[in-house]
Amino acid sequence: MMKKTAFKSVYVGMCADLLHEGHLNVLRQARNLGSVIVGILTDEAVASYKRVPTQNFKARCTIVESLRYVETVIPQSTLSYVDNLKTIKPDYVVHGDDWKTGIQQKIRKEVIETLSEWGGRLIEVPYTPGISSTQLSEKVRTLGVTPDNRLKKLRMLLSNKKIVRAIETHNGLTGLIAEKTAATYNGETREFDAMWLSSLTHSASKGKPDIQYVDITLMSQTIGEIFEITTKPMIVDADSGGLNEHFRLTVRTLERLGVSAVIIEDKTGAKRNSLFGTSIPQTQENIEKFSDKISEGKRAQLSDDFMIISRIESLILEKGKADALKRAYAYIDAGADAIMIHSKSDEPDEVLEFLSDFREADQFTPVIVVPSTYNRITESELRDAGANLIIYANHLLRSAYPAMINTAKKILENERSFEANGECMPIKEIIRLIGDF
Repeated sequence: MMKKTAFKSVYVGMCADLLHEGHLNVLRQARNLGSVIVGILTDEAVASYKRVPTQNFKARCTIVESLRYVETVIPQSTLSYVDNLKTIKPDYVVHGDDWKTGIQQKIRKEVIETLSEWGGRLIEVPYTPGISSTQLSEKVRTLGVTPDNRLKKLRMLLSNKKIVRAIETHNGLTGLIAEKTAATYNGETREFDAMWLSSLTHSASKGKPDIQYVDITLMSQTIGEIFEITTKPMIVDADSGGLNEHFRLTVRTLERLGVSAVIIEDKTGAKRNSLFGTSIPQTQENIEKFSDKISEGKRAQLSDDFMIISRIESLILEKGKADALKRAYAYIDAGADAIMIHSKSDEPDEVLEFLSDFREADQFTPVIVVPSTYNRITESELRDAGANLIIYANHLLRSAYPAMINTAKKILENERSFEANGECMPIKEIIRLIGDF
């Protein structure tokens, strides 16, 4: 049979991040039909519909090339097979039958229509019982991740995803919410890519004001609690970064823990939350001094993966777009790996104008936005305008607080907890979220 069918060409598309028995079964049956060409999804293609792969594209290609069923490995740069199929014109495409529903349903239809142009056939292999890439990924998550591997993830995300979304975490439970929460819309599964440790919500969760009272020691403890039960990368809010000497030590500490990035704001003096704007006295740091701080931080870090992100307060302090752009270019020259542009406006106009002008001069430096006040704009609109990462900066704490207040009031009003049932999730759901580590 092998001799009779050797001249036939067979195409198999796969991610090949966590290879298992089901994948080998597909490749085995493909080899029985002819010479097997495997299209390995690029890192960017994988990231477009699931997490950034555990292994990079080169490593995945090397593994698949070593399998005896495989003749050739080529890149597949999108979820769609069409470009590769029209180039190769294979006699067969082989895939598991699990793509008849969900996000890949449309891709399957495309494959059938494309193959029909030259009389090719789709062969679907029955799903292997008891084997699931999702389950394997969950097992990997429960095993945890090393600081070095976690640290690298943010750069990988920014390189491979059109838009990265991060959500605020301030303790282990919110870390689990960021880690496990997913939603499906139009066949697409969405989840958060990263975690944001905000000085505001971290301080508030401890009942402290947001005045840099909660120091790096307490912050490191919280980071450790979150990292013990999660795998996603973290961005840390370090306010102004403090003195240059202190910032160097902060960089070393965060890098050692496995944090992917630190964000520092270009303000000086006593800490005041940015959303107060000019209603209370706030002073922006001199460009040269803040640039020196960035450079000091870059010299302190030990790896190329750690990121220092400069947060620009010009729009908050009503100094205008020109000042914000001037600072952005200066901070990048000083070594900043990315820029955060901040605004307290209810409308996104000034952020969009900044992005437009910035992208005319710089197509590559990542830009972070925090649409807390201008929250009518969508992720896709911000992405199309040139943003790379969106931070939902304080929503878990803000949503939890009203529910806890309402629960406490109902208990007091009724002298029992029955009336508060509607405010509370079943304790079994909490236990299920935490899981068994």
